[in-house]
Amino acid sequence: MKYYSLVICFCLGIINVMAQQSGSGYQQLIKTADSLYQVKDFKKSAFTYSEAFKQNGWKAYPDDRYNAACSWAMAGNKDSAFFNLTRIAEKSGYTNLTHLLNDRDLTVLHEDARWKPLVEKIKENKEKAEAGLNKPLVKQLDSIHDQDQRYRVQMDEVEKKYGRNSAEMQKLWSEMAYHDSLNLVRVKSILEKYGWLGPSEIGVEGSSTLFLVIQHADLKSQETYLPKMREAVKNGKASPANLALLEDRVLMRQGKKQMYGSQIGRDAKTGTYYVFALEDPDNVDKRRASVGLGSIAAYVTNWGIKWDLEAYKKQLPLLEKEMEKMKY
Repeated sequence: MKYYSLVICFCLGIINVMAQQSGSGYQQLIKTADSLYQVKDFKKSAFTYSEAFKQNGWKAYPDDRYNAACSWAMAGNKDSAFFNLTRIAEKSGYTNLTHLLNDRDLTVLHEDARWKPLVEKIKENKEKAEAGLNKPLVKQLDSIHDQDQRYRVQMDEVEKKYGRNSAEMQKLWSEMAYHDSLNLVRVKSILEKYGWLGPSEIGVEGSSTLFLVIQHADLKSQETYLPKMREAVKNGKASPANLALLEDRVLMRQGKKQMYGSQIGRDAKTGTYYVFALEDPDNVDKRRASVGLGSIAAYVTNWGIKWDLEAYKKQLPLLEKEMEKMKY
């Protein structure tokens, strides 16, 4: 599974420097590579990532290199996959061991002799990054994160194999909901005892896990913790991008228009995806940029949606009516 970071780097200076270095050509090639991955043209996707890196003086965001590794692995080129993964492990201090181990795109690499040293290096990075953190909480949140993602990463595969309305799919939804409820109890206990903890206390992944569990919780819990997350963002303990996703989720579930376009719906009859009703779509990219999110056009390609602003505005009245049905 390609990696779309849910946590925006707290060192905005680093992001700004990288953004200046990577011009529009780099970004456009990355978008093209992402789109090719979505349609399962893994070989072209991988080569397009390489072209983007070459055009940028072989500099790249760690997430882009990770995604390139996924494309190379799915294309059957283990050497290039390991090259990109080793690069982010050694040069960027990549630490997301849970994602790496659970990523089905990389399964083909597991039997290779290079896999174990790579895992050990990332484990070492993780241990260094977590030095001085609340390790018991980090361990607990690692477990929660694993439970949160375990069933979600199976969704596409199970649906394709058995069908959207199959018994297997319903069982998966049920198991996910059950573990989400358990995770919520654990995270509420942490938040009530410690408040919203930031990366300096529980690491970037731990802080992200707090958000993920609330994002997947019931509306009442989301409404309770939304103000707390807003305060955490002000204090540098939570990601503005993650907050934007939670803001949108709450608005959607209240039957209101979202602000950042993060919430995607699916037509029950056709199975096609669409962007839930959006406030002031003309300026959505400005709002997204203000919290560190990329363009909506690039974002929606993850669901096979081609963003057409004028067409969307024509559909908006109908989408607004549909939002009334979303209140729950």
